[in-house]
Amino acid sequence: MFANRIKYLRQSRELSQVQLAQRLGVVKQSVSNWENDNIMPSVEMLKKIADFFEVSTDYLLGRDENKNGGIFLLDVTGLTPLQISHIQFIIDDFRSNR
Repeated sequence: MFANRIKYLRQSRELSQVQLAQRLGVVKQSVSNWENDNIMPSVEMLKKIADFFEVSTDYLLGRDENKNGGIFLLDVTGLTPLQISHIQFIIDDFRSNR
């Protein structure tokens, strides 16, 4: 779970592994190992990653699933207002066709 989430967050910010490594104060190989699920970061680094991406450590570890009473958040980072409105239209359409 962590590997997928950190890769998704990095790519959503349009950062390379090298750029993320520099911002976190680690080597590129650490980021690569995290994304390939070879190793996990230390607790301190996990907190630093969560702070950098402005997410919880529970989110990074996949511990946030279904804890919000069925409410899920959709990350629309990097999308235009028009794209977001299209997504909202699709969601509204699904709700009306239950």
